[in-house]
Amino acid sequence: MDAKLTLVLDKDVIERAKSYAAANKTSLSKLIASYLDKVTAEKKSEEEISPLVKSLSGVISIPENTNYKDEYTHHLEKKYLHD
Repeated sequence: MDAKLTLVLDKDVIERAKSYAAANKTSLSKLIASYLDKVTAEKKSEEEISPLVKSLSGVISIPENTNYKDEYTHHLEKKYLHD
């Protein structure tokens, strides 16, 4: 059941929202309803994990002190700087 809601917002925000809604071929009402629905939806206590991902969990062990940035930099150097 639809009901009317009156909002008081900054004029610039309203104009930007109208432009955004028009560019995305939707109404401002639908845009706001969608946003409010999303932020008020009940959150699942745990994200659903597919059986494949569950089966892969724990396959690789990575040391706690691994510096991912350094590892990635090393990977890119190896990939692009063929010495």
